[in-house]
Amino acid sequence: MRFSRSGSASLAQASALMLFLTPALAKTISLEWNITWVYSNPDGQFNKPTIGVNGQWPLPLIEATKGDRLVLNVNNHLGNQSTSLHFHGLFQNGTNHMDGAVGVTQCAIPPGRSLTYDFKFDQSGTYWYHAHNDGQYPEGLRGPVVIHDPEGPYEGKYDEELIITLSDWYHEPTRALIKQLISVENPTGAEPVPNSALMNDTQNLQVRVRPGKTYLVRMVNVGALAAQYVWFEGHRLRVVEVDGVWTDEADADMLYMTPAQRYSVLLTTKETAAHNFAIVGAMDEELFDVIPEGLRSNVTGWLVYDDEKPLPEPAAVDEFDPLDDFGLVPADRRELYDKVDHSLSFTVKMDNLGDGANYAFFNDKTYVAPKVPSLYSALTVGAENAANAVVYGTNTIAHVLGHNDVVEIVLNNEDDGKHPFHLHGHQFQVVHRSAEDAGAFSETGVALPRYPMRRDTLVVEGNGNFVIRFRADNPGVWLFHCHIEWHMDQGLVATIVEAPGALRGLLAVPEDHLEACRAGGVPTEGNAAGRVGDDVLDLRGENGPVGPLPEGFTAKGYVAMFFSVVAALLGLGVISWYGAIESDKDKSVEGQGASGSRDRDE
Repeated sequence: MRFSRSGSASLAQASALMLFLTPALAKTISLEWNITWVYSNPDGQFNKPTIGVNGQWPLPLIEATKGDRLVLNVNNHLGNQSTSLHFHGLFQNGTNHMDGAVGVTQCAIPPGRSLTYDFKFDQSGTYWYHAHNDGQYPEGLRGPVVIHDPEGPYEGKYDEELIITLSDWYHEPTRALIKQLISVENPTGAEPVPNSALMNDTQNLQVRVRPGKTYLVRMVNVGALAAQYVWFEGHRLRVVEVDGVWTDEADADMLYMTPAQRYSVLLTTKETAAHNFAIVGAMDEELFDVIPEGLRSNVTGWLVYDDEKPLPEPAAVDEFDPLDDFGLVPADRRELYDKVDHSLSFTVKMDNLGDGANYAFFNDKTYVAPKVPSLYSALTVGAENAANAVVYGTNTIAHVLGHNDVVEIVLNNEDDGKHPFHLHGHQFQVVHRSAEDAGAFSETGVALPRYPMRRDTLVVEGNGNFVIRFRADNPGVWLFHCHIEWHMDQGLVATIVEAPGALRGLLAVPEDHLEACRAGGVPTEGNAAGRVGDDVLDLRGENGPVGPLPEGFTAKGYVAMFFSVVAALLGLGVISWYGAIESDKDKSVEGQGASGSRDRDE
């Protein structure tokens, strides 16, 4: 996809003119989307059911200008699945009920039902939309969002825009993969490995460019598991945006993009069209427990200067050396929040519960969705009770924040794998991020940045840690979760309840949202257990996780037990098979003997 951006007025003149005209030019973007099943085969290996919009896949780009309003009516025609849409990275300030997180800010849209998302674009930059229900977006329900800003710091400094999405791709249905993931047959929690990598939902992408031009290239990783290393052969990149935050220019030869992260770069093309150049996305294989035979872990596209010239194979890379995003400086020079009002600490680990399956934990709790969406609890239990984390449930891992508090989150990763964490409703300051195997965070010797990078999705290294800060200036109920889809399904989710007392005066839940709940049999009042009135601090009947492992059992024990059972069953099968053969032989011999006796008698 590409879209032209040009203008003859000077940057200062254009900014002054747009400052005057922007309120009058703000428009309403009205969309009618029918969510349906279609078939697709983007990697050329397997034709599979995919979630499309209005009978088409890949899905459409949503393009707007800061200040525009979106009215998107979603009609669920899937037939066999509920759905929702989350607009990743958008603050939804004052419209928390439009955030799209099922069980948190809305009910799922049942088959045959409709729901309207209606909100204003108050930000600029590169974002994306995706389903936030039952691991659905790896089935294809995801696409890019671009919000232009006529007053942006890089307006007038490029000739055209390009957008490139990166993703992993699975052939099996997501529900089947989740069932395999969270199973006694997978006690170590090995994540499903994708079959392919895609670029703009295809392979062998050709991006046509002109010599001597500067492009703003917007990139989004819309994958479920795989981070990707990305580079453009023969071209230097200048990073100017991460996750909707404009930055000072930073040179890079290669980027590392986890699922949900976005980068925008300025890329200046060569002065002649003598050659075409490869664009490479390489999935981070360290995230895979096993490397299946025949895995296509790389995807290649090309910057095409001349259609008549060959498309070169990418050169071999000895090592990956991506930009360290920690050093990026926001263009607005917002200084570090130096006074912390509220501190939260999360310890991440993966472990087994009593069913033998592997789950993900924050502080020894795995997330289980409440019976009532958490936002609806905040709106219906009364102001005093809404400030009590108890009403949101034992297993939503809820934390209540005061309005405008400066909040610090210290995250310690006790898992040996990387995790990209996303906070809804905010861009946070990245105060510190450790190297791999650094252990738990310690303040000793840590130098704090004056102008910390801000973004909404940040990776923590295996057995490492990070520290982030944000201001709780957006009343609502927001998720903080790992954006590896499989880990979210395993429960690596926490709930941030921000200034709940201010919510009733900010928003009213529309009737079509409530109707979706009624159609799905979901209560819309009360605490996490659906209790109302004087019982809102009583959580009896709430949804809960599987019970703990039996005393003395470990994941290794379950692995050993599982393979012992498998071996025993195989052994019994072999014995039975061998016994059946011997029995058949005996019968055959007996038959021959009887026949011989009859012959002799005759």
